[in-house]
Amino acid sequence: MHDGTAAGPETGYAPVNGLQMYYELHGSGGTPLLLLHGGLFDVEQQFGALIPGLSAGRRVIAADFQGHGRTNDIDRSLNTRDLASDVTGLLEHLGVSEVDVFGFSVGGAVALHLAVKHPELVRKLIVSSVSFHPGGDRGENAEALGSMTVGMIAGTPMEARYLAVSPHPDHEHLQRLLDKLGSYDAGTGGWSDDEIRGIAAPTLITVGDCDMVKLEHAVRFLQLRGGDVNGDFEGVPASQLAVFPGTTHFFGLARTALVLDVVTAFLDAPVPACPQGRVTA
Repeated sequence: MHDGTAAGPETGYAPVNGLQMYYELHGSGGTPLLLLHGGLFDVEQQFGALIPGLSAGRRVIAADFQGHGRTNDIDRSLNTRDLASDVTGLLEHLGVSEVDVFGFSVGGAVALHLAVKHPELVRKLIVSSVSFHPGGDRGENAEALGSMTVGMIAGTPMEARYLAVSPHPDHEHLQRLLDKLGSYDAGTGGWSDDEIRGIAAPTLITVGDCDMVKLEHAVRFLQLRGGDVNGDFEGVPASQLAVFPGTTHFFGLARTALVLDVVTAFLDAPVPACPQGRVTA
């Protein structure tokens, strides 16, 4: 383990639900920010460029999900409910009772689950490139993911990273991971409008303008969180929407300076006391 100095982050493995869940701790101060990556990514691939800026003045907790990065796979499907259980186990292991959560894609689904089902844990919520209901996704993405093979990602950074750091660095396990991602959350119906309205945490929604999530769905998400109002007259809502230009799903967080500016401004803003987090000027 590192000691958290300039030599590198503190790293460790939390024993949760049969996993040895890899985590990193960066920075110090404030409410800890929990980073949750997307499918086929890990801490380094998803957030490596962002962590120096995000951890300047705040504690950052980042973890690898089941079968991703340095965390082992187990005989269990991949679904939001179980991954959220892993995350709550990690926070308990670390003795952390409240966090801000920043999740991308699969990680965004887990972050949303935490905000709905464990509101006491989540101070602020950032959900990136994820829908709250399957109807918000473009159909071709699900179809493509459901048929992915190792050969399709041969020679990519994702394949190289998996073989470099996984506890089981072989193509058989990688294909198993692709198969599990292909049936991720199969049979689940997402969240209702009332469940999204009922989230206590101020919410930042980010999406690419050519993402797998439909733009009209992202706007509906914002409306359910108290946004899409005339802020000059009604006050600026605490829940916000950022649409990143020229941005696909795969590269949803690639514009580091833009993402940092949007995310840190949201995290640093005061938490309002009024319903739906609406701040009046």
